[in-house]
Amino acid sequence: MNRNELNPDASPQAAYGARLRSLREARGWTQDDLAERAEYSSVHVSAVENARKPPTLRFSRSLDRVFGLEGTADSFEREYREIKHGSLLEGFPEYVGYEGRAVEIRQFEIGIIPGLLQTPEYARVLAESGVRRGAITPEQADERVSLVAERQAALIRPRPPMVFVTMDESCIRRPVGGRSVMDAQLARLVEWAELPNTLLQVAPYEIGERRTLNLPVNLLTLPDRSVIAYAESQAQGHLDRENTSVMPMLTAYHQLQAEALSQATSVAMIEQLRKGTP
Repeated sequence: MNRNELNPDASPQAAYGARLRSLREARGWTQDDLAERAEYSSVHVSAVENARKPPTLRFSRSLDRVFGLEGTADSFEREYREIKHGSLLEGFPEYVGYEGRAVEIRQFEIGIIPGLLQTPEYARVLAESGVRRGAITPEQADERVSLVAERQAALIRPRPPMVFVTMDESCIRRPVGGRSVMDAQLARLVEWAELPNTLLQVAPYEIGERRTLNLPVNLLTLPDRSVIAYAESQAQGHLDRENTSVMPMLTAYHQLQAEALSQATSVAMIEQLRKGTP
């Protein structure tokens, strides 16, 4: 039987395949053995191991189940996300993996509509703007738009998470993509606020210095009730699991919610914008 030599330094996909082979062989399994356990064909396993086929999210999660790596720092899901979303800020691909399993999601955003609430058209305009500025490639723009859809799809579960979104007023007043794109995006916000597992609030300009957060923040409550935070600046992203720094952010978020408009008043403001009234 011919055995191809793998070079894990050739590409991220090659490193994924080499690691897969190493773990498989450490257990004494053939490709057929792994294929049966992962519920894939041996041809598929071989193609991924030899970097002839890129890994998918579903395949990576199957491997994590088989090898007992679910939810760990060494999971294949995490490696897959780093391969697919390498243009994103550090920590964000890992955050997305946790987001797909969270029981509560809290977000604060400034300037743009949060990704979980974006329409495809709005997401596309933002991504293409990055291409025009030379900040990302067209391929990376496609990845970002796909990631928005992937994150939203992960929320559709038998027991969906509670999602709390507080947006600075700038998010709804900043025009993106022209009138039709923005009107559809505002309509999406109104629809989203009607869901039973969501809470949408606008933090109005008038709260001034009482706005407790000055950067976008994402807070996740996981099934074991632990809380992790992800925050980013223009150039850096950081995933934080330390209670000493996460808990103050959670407190600041709750304080911001107390200052923000109620959901009913927030929706009324959005509807006024759709009608063209200040």
